[in-house]
Amino acid sequence: MPGSSRNGSVTRSTLRQQIADALRDEVLAGRLQPGQEFTVKEIAEQYGVSATPVREALVDLSAQGLLDADQHRGFHVHEYSVDDYRGIIEARSLVTDGMFHSLEDGHQRFRRADEPRTVAALAGVRRRGEEAQRASLAGDLTVLIGYDLRYWHELGTLFGNPYLADFLHRLRVQSWVCAVQHLRRLTDLRGALWSGHTDLVDALAQRDTKTARSIVAQYNAHSLELVERLARG
Repeated sequence: MPGSSRNGSVTRSTLRQQIADALRDEVLAGRLQPGQEFTVKEIAEQYGVSATPVREALVDLSAQGLLDADQHRGFHVHEYSVDDYRGIIEARSLVTDGMFHSLEDGHQRFRRADEPRTVAALAGVRRRGEEAQRASLAGDLTVLIGYDLRYWHELGTLFGNPYLADFLHRLRVQSWVCAVQHLRRLTDLRGALWSGHTDLVDALAQRDTKTARSIVAQYNAHSLELVERLARG
């Protein structure tokens, strides 16, 4: 029956996304290490599901650059280098700079800071930023990553281009996957992580793109210096 087929498709699609999200979180938490290998069967047994949604989830994560497929063997976690990290930061900068340029051109969603829709959206992003900032200052990397990803994705959607927002989200996930392998070597991250989330939101709310660009540039420089230093040992 059409209805049954559609419901089954939705269920499988949801399961596929849940597995992909769970595995992404395993990588970000450092429980799946760069280069670590596994098979569809192993993941299916781990989560108690069939092979089909697992295979689909792994293909999705491969397309996002988090996993690599090993022909006839399975998958392994992608190994990012410091050079990769530099490239990701450069790409992130180009995306955010384009967003700020659209704000300077009077983008509709930011045209009036007192519009209820704009006020509510910015307030939501700022709340994510406050949580990310608290986690950053406390050195809680796992909590920081979760809120930071939500913060940037919601911030990106304010500029009205879902493709751009999704691309920025993908880059930010990749940058965290790359950085986390180095950051988790430190036993105490208090004071070591960027915490300018609310400053950036406030600057954008005031349409102060000069300050926003300065904040992002400082953030990128700080992140790159930290990862390079940790990679050197």
